Amino acid sequence: MPQITNPILPGFNPDPSILRVGDDYYIATSTFEWFPGVQIHHSKDLANWTLVTRPLNRKTQLDMRGDPDSCGVWAPCLTHDGKKFWLVYTDVKRKDGSFKDAHNYIVWADKIEGPWSDPIYTNSSGFDPSLFHDDDGRKWFVNMTWDHRRRPLLFAGIALQEFDPIAEKLVGPVKNIYQGTDLKLVEGPHLYKRNGKDGKPWYYLLTAEGGTAYDHAVTFARSRNIDGPYETHPDKHILTSKDAPFAALQRAGHGDLVETPEGKTFLVHLTGRPTTQDRRCVLGRETAIQEAYWGDDDWIHVKQGPVPSLHVEVPGTRDETSYWAEQRYSFDKGLPVDFQWLRTPEPERIFNTDSGKLRLIGRESIGSWFEQSLVARRQTHFSYDAETTVDFTPADERTMAGLTAYYSRYNFFYLAVTAHSDGKRELLIMSSEMSWPDGNLEFPADPVSIPDTGKIRLALTIRGRALQFFYALEGQELQPIGPVLDASLLSDECGGHQAHGSFTGAFVGVAAQDLNGTAKTADFDYFTYRPVQHHSDRYEI
Repeated sequence: MPQITNPILPGFNPDPSILRVGDDYYIATSTFEWFPGVQIHHSKDLANWTLVTRPLNRKTQLDMRGDPDSCGVWAPCLTHDGKKFWLVYTDVKRKDGSFKDAHNYIVWADKIEGPWSDPIYTNSSGFDPSLFHDDDGRKWFVNMTWDHRRRPLLFAGIALQEFDPIAEKLVGPVKNIYQGTDLKLVEGPHLYKRNGKDGKPWYYLLTAEGGTAYDHAVTFARSRNIDGPYETHPDKHILTSKDAPFAALQRAGHGDLVETPEGKTFLVHLTGRPTTQDRRCVLGRETAIQEAYWGDDDWIHVKQGPVPSLHVEVPGTRDETSYWAEQRYSFDKGLPVDFQWLRTPEPERIFNTDSGKLRLIGRESIGSWFEQSLVARRQTHFSYDAETTVDFTPADERTMAGLTAYYSRYNFFYLAVTAHSDGKRELLIMSSEMSWPDGNLEFPADPVSIPDTGKIRLALTIRGRALQFFYALEGQELQPIGPVLDASLLSDECGGHQAHGSFTGAFVGVAAQDLNGTAKTADFDYFTYRPVQHHSDRYEI
């Protein structure tokens, strides 16, 4: 088979759930506080993937206003029962501290593109739910459970309960079927059924353990009965980088299995590619793939595992040309599919493209957990250029619009057109560098006065960890503004939470704020994202 380089979904695409229906493969990944919820990619060959839908796209399905950073949609599970698609997901309202408020839902669709149903509420006992369709027609719901009395680790095992699709609710008793291993923090359950060498069926349980940082792992267990007891794989963890600190793919865990029509088995899993000596994952948690096989002992094994491989053989070949192509986005046909916004299911309140431009409607401050106008795309390369042109007339220092490299409310860089208190326009760089828990702004450079009218061209370059902003007046060339900033801070490791607490990835895009509450608008003509191959990027595709 041809060989490709991991990851298969670069940039922020964590917690993959994979499915094959006929000759079509689908992967669903978490989107956390970014709206619409859940990304579903499609492939014919496991090598080339295209984003086909974000199914949670209306208020009845998902409203994340008020969800803190790295909350929102966690760990979707995508399945098919022979008739229709099922998608299970969590909307997390609180994650820090002893309590977690995590509500689990199910939606379904006849076609992957939708329309997807309104959600069926299931439970709130934990997160990472999945749905298993047994061959006798029964459906089973599993999720990790949470016990706020446990110290210091609050994970309480994997719970199983039957789901009745007619009654649209969970029914029957709840049973805790698996406590995990000594690595602890057992989560991310997926159930499978497969006949053993003796012709008798096994139920297999795949879980994630060790947290989502550098001790992450995929753990495997099996039982003759769906409700256990489950015995752990002789190797415990079929995939992990925890004992291989110099491997190219780190943080390997939270996986799912798929079988090709030819009978080959593959494991998709999340991973991170750290850069700098600080081991920072700017691109967040990405999706990679490994070949696996079933042994004579009826256990699965990762080929050349348990450490994940950077280069893997899959059925298809991949042309890297499109990966390195410049993306110049216009807005005359609406918002391009690569872009998302934060939390709100009412996008008409924060942007529109009616004029053929992207018009942002200034709302709350950058970093708001409720309603802010910020539209951005994932950073999918370690080095890149970004550029836009903004037409904006600020009223005072409480109105601003511009270009941002953004991770969370605690970690962003923002070059904004704003004004002094006397209404005179100026350019100002704002940052919130590792400002948790206070979220205070820093100003790396003095404001630069600009004419009170006219469009302003804004740009940034990232080369490894070096970020430089640029600007130009109409008819002029770009010139640098402010100092070189540390782009590696836009990473999970600096996301503003305790360990295992930041789960997304760096974005780049545009924003507008009106803290006066007058909904002042800013127009952006285009947006350019240009990947750059740079010597500092060790594990770039």
